[in-house]
Amino acid sequence: MRDVKTAFQMLREMRDVSFATVDEEGHPQVRIINVMHVDDDCLYFLTARGKDFYKELMATKRVAITGLNKDWQTIRVWGKVKNIGGDMIDAIFEENPGMKDVYPNDSRKILEVFCLYEGEGEYFSLAKHPIDREPFSFKQEITPKGFFITDRCIGCGTCMRVCPQQAIRKGKPYVINQEHCLHCGLCFEKCPVKAIVRRTK
Repeated sequence: MRDVKTAFQMLREMRDVSFATVDEEGHPQVRIINVMHVDDDCLYFLTARGKDFYKELMATKRVAITGLNKDWQTIRVWGKVKNIGGDMIDAIFEENPGMKDVYPNDSRKILEVFCLYEGEGEYFSLAKHPIDREPFSFKQEITPKGFFITDRCIGCGTCMRVCPQQAIRKGKPYVINQEHCLHCGLCFEKCPVKAIVRRTK
């Protein structure tokens, strides 16, 4: 996995994935929604104007999406969405013929299409040991996550011994291999000299 298009295509192949929003009281809401179409820089889905999901999307203009395939590979994406109306409805129904049974004939006119067009994401695989992860972004910078080891490191090796994925190697200072890190924080908690800190911008 090396680009946004591949990540979006993986979600498209998963089809039914979890979409998270926040309601008007600030409570998280999660639903299973179909990814209807993807292109090089946008992921498309739809919903009906009468649904709470529609209201939440319109209020916050944000969504988070997560899917898992049969190979234990997860794609997470989160970011900004925009309502592009009903112009793509007929094309989406042709690409997703099962929708014709859910919204037959003109009832499809209650639907509107949304596009996730800017945000961040992560590929995460449990199919390998150590685990494999890779962040990506589209139209914005990647927000660093996890931990790194500072020059305060005394080389005791505690972090390397406790790491559940053996994602830390010797060095001056020791180094966390970010592509294999679980972000669990065990090294952070166990370091005797507090040489490990969270990654930030």
